[in-house]
Amino acid sequence: MTLIVTLFLIGLVCLCFEVITPGGILGAIGGIFMLIGCVLVWSTYGATAGLTAIVAVLILAGILVYIEIFVLPKTRIGRGIFNNSAITGASQPPPASEKDVVGRECVALTTLAPTGYVLLDGKRYEARSLSGYIEKDALLIVSSLDTFTLQVTKK
Repeated sequence: MTLIVTLFLIGLVCLCFEVITPGGILGAIGGIFMLIGCVLVWSTYGATAGLTAIVAVLILAGILVYIEIFVLPKTRIGRGIFNNSAITGASQPPPASEKDVVGRECVALTTLAPTGYVLLDGKRYEARSLSGYIEKDALLIVSSLDTFTLQVTKK
């Protein structure tokens, strides 16, 4: 009986630490320990005790998950463990606003085959040619703005 209780406790402790070190490994180990405990109860004490152990494990695991998801984040310790802030920045700002560049003339700084660089209002932008190959120093029109590149066509 001591072995069975120990397996259940180790399983629950592993599930508790799964919150701190996510990745599923400790949760899987905890589940395996509890499964072994249920098998031992079933084989030692019979089907009724085995089913009771399975139901008890499911209820305990459910209570533990509820505490970890809903109660722990509201405690002082939980606020230190969980990150509640959102990322509001971007890895790279957009090169320009669409209304400022679409329809404007620019000059190819490099050959666009189909991508390269253009000069618009003294600023260098990455561009993609919608007209195929474009030579350096060609006059172009900005037709649209993709995520980080200007879409250009020959004038």
